[in-house]
Amino acid sequence: MELKDKLITSFVAFEQGLKGEHDGLHDIRLEALKTFEDKGFPTKKDEAWKYTSLNSILKNEFRVLQKEETAIEYKEVKKYFLSDSDTYKLVFINGVFSSHLSSTTHDGLDVCLMSSAFTKPKYKMVIDAFYNNTADKSDSLTALNTAFATEGAFINVPKSKVVAKPIEIIYLSTVEDKALLVQPRNLIVVGENAHVQIVERHQSLNDAVVFTNAVTEIVAHKRAIVDFYKLQNDKENANLVDNTYVTQKQESRVSVHTFSFGGKLTRNNLNFYQDGERIDSTLKGITLISDKQHVDHYTLVSHNQPNCESHQNYKGIYDGNSTGVFNGKIYVDKIAQKTDGFQQNNNILLSEKATIYAKPQLEIFADDVKCSHGCTIGQLNEDAMFYMRQRGIPKKEAKALLMYAFTDEVMESVKVPELKAKIAKVIAGKLGVSMGFEI
Repeated sequence: MELKDKLITSFVAFEQGLKGEHDGLHDIRLEALKTFEDKGFPTKKDEAWKYTSLNSILKNEFRVLQKEETAIEYKEVKKYFLSDSDTYKLVFINGVFSSHLSSTTHDGLDVCLMSSAFTKPKYKMVIDAFYNNTADKSDSLTALNTAFATEGAFINVPKSKVVAKPIEIIYLSTVEDKALLVQPRNLIVVGENAHVQIVERHQSLNDAVVFTNAVTEIVAHKRAIVDFYKLQNDKENANLVDNTYVTQKQESRVSVHTFSFGGKLTRNNLNFYQDGERIDSTLKGITLISDKQHVDHYTLVSHNQPNCESHQNYKGIYDGNSTGVFNGKIYVDKIAQKTDGFQQNNNILLSEKATIYAKPQLEIFADDVKCSHGCTIGQLNEDAMFYMRQRGIPKKEAKALLMYAFTDEVMESVKVPELKAKIAKVIAGKLGVSMGFEI
């Protein structure tokens, strides 16, 4: 049976397994399932998926209904956390919440589970107002997530709250018996004048096949500040489709940094909707892959009000037979005068067999704007390599230094020091060097 048919036929059993706990979402789930049934999984015939195929994933025999919590010792996964920093933690193993690895709170803010938000009356107003309202209901994979999601992170930051420590959302996968499909759902609501830093990590712990279909909705109210970091460094049989939807109100500032290093196939869909004036949206990313890895960044910034800014800066380094895709779009509505939109995508190909598809787009209906986009594809600067080699720097280290310099424009804007050091270490490991400095 194909995965699409298997999911559709398992829906009744899925809802019965909820035992009525999520009855308020039944109509939403049913409508989403109908959307998925009509559209199915995206294919290369869809323009937005022209360079990315899910066929190699869909042929696996997935377990679609989750089992109980899997026990993992902290020492086994400590290296994946910001272990030297005091943080709130929401840890999920094979899609199931791990209470003994997590550190939640309701003291001044809510850092807890979507299952709690779905079932507890005190969260009903927030769920009714924001759940599934920012997400694109017509997107088939978002609809699939909406139909089956039961768990994920629920973060509700009240007005004027400055969260003193970062929040970590960590998805670990460790399965042995069968390919695993997990569909986490996150809702993050940040109140007026509030400020929060969030780190999301996807990490497989063994070589089993995993397909993660994640959806995150972020709502930033007036003058809110949200710094969101995604670290993706899965093993070679892990696959991730990540749909993130951001709605911003007046004078809010939201930045999303995406670091894609691992996994077989990664697709990041990042959508920003500006719903107010004097908004600042930042989208940055570093991709460093090799072998037959595939990473696809699909971004949209929708400027719907005047006097707003957006900044996109994505760096890609591709080796082996890897493939990169950047499809970025800036949309400026006719009333969005005084828009300042910037988009840049720079790529380095280290191998003759590596491939990059880049499609920067501007769609502008206002006349008083300042918008630009650019894309470069090339190799490392041979003159710079020669200069460094003449000063006694070995070729491998010289190459790594140049690539560090290439990524520095993105790295310098990371505001969590331990995360910045951890990413630098991952990059050094990917390049096979040990650097004597931090970036």
